[in-house]
Amino acid sequence: MGRLLIGGMAALLLAAGGFFWWISSARTDPGLPAAPSAAQAAPGAVAGPAPPPEASDRTREDKRFDRADRDRNGSIGRDEYLFSRRRAYDRLDANHDGVLSFEEYSAKAITKFAAADADHSGALNRAEFAATRVPPRRTQPGCACAPAPAAEHSD
Repeated sequence: MGRLLIGGMAALLLAAGGFFWWISSARTDPGLPAAPSAAQAAPGAVAGPAPPPEASDRTREDKRFDRADRDRNGSIGRDEYLFSRRRAYDRLDANHDGVLSFEEYSAKAITKFAAADADHSGALNRAEFAATRVPPRRTQPGCACAPAPAAEHSD
């Protein structure tokens, strides 16, 4: 049993040594040469891309205040503060009578239930209920960058 353990340890040490030897002997790519500074550039040469524009000094709260101050008088009145709530209420109040009934409030859920009830039984089985699952939100937006063009090789 002892010989088996010693043989296994020796094999692991040889594999680790080979791995580190392989890593150390890998060819290192020197990378791109350093970009010339503006002082070294020849006269009449095309300059690199322009620097990005500087960010505004306005804070997020300043922007939020400006969106809420609809009459631009420097203060937010009660009607301005409740404006977004009024719009949301008006979207739900389908008959615009100023009273929000349960049917108006739950119209979207009622429609979703009816669409999921494939057999029209008035109840959802496991498969039908699974169709009502809300997909999870992505926490980080994906990259909207265009893919890099493929480099052409001339051999």
